Amino acid sequence: MISRTPALPLHLTAATLLRVSAEGVATALVLTVQARTGDAAAAGFLQTAMLLPYVVSGPVIGHALDRSRHPRRMTLALAVGYAAATAVLLGLAGTAPLVLALLVAAVIGCTEPVVVALTSLLPRFVPPDRLSRAYGLEASSYNLAAIAGPGLAAALAGAAGGQYAGAVIVASAALGLAALPLLPFPGPGTEPAAKAGVGSVLGGGLVVLAHGRVLRALTVSTTFAWLGYGGVAVTTVLFAEHIGAPPSAGGRLIAALAAGSLAGSLAAGRWLKPRHAERVLVAGLVAFGTSLAALALTPSVPWAMAVCALAGACEGPVFAATLMLRQRESPPDRLGQVNTTGGSLKIGASAVGAALTAAFAGSIGPVGLILAIAGFQLTGAALGWALLRVPENRSTRDGPAT
Repeated sequence: MISRTPALPLHLTAATLLRVSAEGVATALVLTVQARTGDAAAAGFLQTAMLLPYVVSGPVIGHALDRSRHPRRMTLALAVGYAAATAVLLGLAGTAPLVLALLVAAVIGCTEPVVVALTSLLPRFVPPDRLSRAYGLEASSYNLAAIAGPGLAAALAGAAGGQYAGAVIVASAALGLAALPLLPFPGPGTEPAAKAGVGSVLGGGLVVLAHGRVLRALTVSTTFAWLGYGGVAVTTVLFAEHIGAPPSAGGRLIAALAAGSLAGSLAAGRWLKPRHAERVLVAGLVAFGTSLAALALTPSVPWAMAVCALAGACEGPVFAATLMLRQRESPPDRLGQVNTTGGSLKIGASAVGAALTAAFAGSIGPVGLILAIAGFQLTGAALGWALLRVPENRSTRDGPAT
């Protein structure tokens, strides 16, 4: 390994461009459907179709990347599939038959996990003494993308109309795809295990996540949190209308949330140590949920953006702690699969949350949706805290055989 890790800036550049697209596609989709049909909540079903396949494709992609000595070809093929499917979906949404749009959305769910799987490459070219800082920057990459994606989509919708919100998302995917060959693609640091069966491919990461006390608590808490978070894209658009703002203001609220998350994750990259990560995870979710609940009381977009930024600042360290804990607690030859499996569970929960949002938006309204989202964060924190208090099973401390 090299001491200065010059490959890290290349990794962050290409990965962030892809993440801008991945983070912004939900907002662009909602704004596009709103502009073409007048029914923003209907986009929740497309989000669900886009997210649910991730539950299976994520572990498969992570497993393959963990064991591939030459992952460049696989990574490029998945990125091409993601970029093409995103362009087609944003072109069809709100105009084509729903069944066709749902099928295209499912293709995104089968390919988008590559954006998360890139994180598992970090230990291959970053020295161990620099990994904490690298994970802080990696968390910031996601947060920066979460600002730029929804923000750019909302800005374009405000300037040219919601039906064009997806153009910037497609452009970002194309730029990320063009930059992807610059990424380092080293092989695994250890000899890959023998060919695994279907059960190991699909469930190996889940076994690791369920096996250890810390990973189990982390997974349960973040999955519950994301069950609520899946409704944020639709809810912010509906809440913007509720306080008398145009629908595009919902994108600004998401951008403010992500801006706070970026600040929080950058701070975490400097002061957060792996030994403190469990406490930061639980406390961050409590603060995040409490801040989100306060959003329901805001009377205008500026106040709502300020509260969203505060909520994001509480959430940023949670994500940095999540990456640190996965790296600290996972067997080295399972890290990619653990990352994508954990991401798949969160995305699957997010898909369910998006569907629930679409189903209940009319009955409980945007304020009710916000309080429900906040409640899931607090529930996740409570469950994580309870599971962390369960004594470690010493006989299985080192994880399952791989």
